[in-house]
Amino acid sequence: MKYLIIILLVINPFSDLDKIAKVNKAKKEAERAYLAEDYKLANEKYIYLRDSLGVVDEKIALNLANTQFLLNDSTSALKSYSELSDSPDANIRSLANQQLGAMQFKSKKYEEALKNYKAALKADPSNADARYNYELLKKLIKEQEEQQKQNKDQENKDQQKKDEENKDKQDQQKQDQKQEQDKNKEEQEQDKEKQQEQDKQDQEEEQKDQQEQEEQKKEDQQKEEEKKEQNKPNPIDEEKLKEMQISEEKARLILEAMKNNEIQYIQQNKRKAKKKKDPTKPDW
Repeated sequence: MKYLIIILLVINPFSDLDKIAKVNKAKKEAERAYLAEDYKLANEKYIYLRDSLGVVDEKIALNLANTQFLLNDSTSALKSYSELSDSPDANIRSLANQQLGAMQFKSKKYEEALKNYKAALKADPSNADARYNYELLKKLIKEQEEQQKQNKDQENKDQQKKDEENKDKQDQQKQDQKQEQDKNKEEQEQDKEKQQEQDKQDQEEEQKDQQEQEEQKKEDQQKEEEKKEQNKPNPIDEEKLKEMQISEEKARLILEAMKNNEIQYIQQNKRKAKKKKDPTKPDW
């Protein structure tokens, strides 16, 4: 035994023993700080173990990932947990996937979180926390899907209602437009009838004016003929004048007097003809 110790000291110098002492001390300090919830100091000790002392230990790596998670160093924690998610140690693999699920859940990436929880349970079916989170998240996703379906159904109903309202509005607009067109058409027809009636009245008045003008023209012509007839010299029968022993000048005066009486008689007859006969009075 004495020789064995001597051989070990020859093979492993005192520096190796010092390193082992430092590793053990750092582990205890890191564990003590972690339990005291001094995560900043614990994180420093675990990094010291990994980087400075070169300790390769998945348990230390898991504790380091936990301190990063608790310090809200999401980027570093995600990297550390991802490296441990394929660990050959089922327990470490389960815990790493469980923590990845928690981080995905916090980021509201529910489908990815559910996969991580499922992987944690597959690695260690006895992981009660992973099972609880898995079932809870599964229920939450189902409720969300149902809520989304209800929201979609409500959106469809609202859209259908909106479409119906728009259709009713369009139908009403079309009906109003048709009524307006019918009204305008009716007004145009009325205006057309009024214009035709006015044109007819104007034509009748024009015809009446033309008839009156023609009658006036005829009357004027008749008067002109009568005037010409009055001024026309009548031949004097000299033989009769000799028999009556009347001078030619006196005969002319007698003839003019007779013509004047004749004209007055004609004019009186015209006035009588224009005056309507009273059927209640005798003809004389």
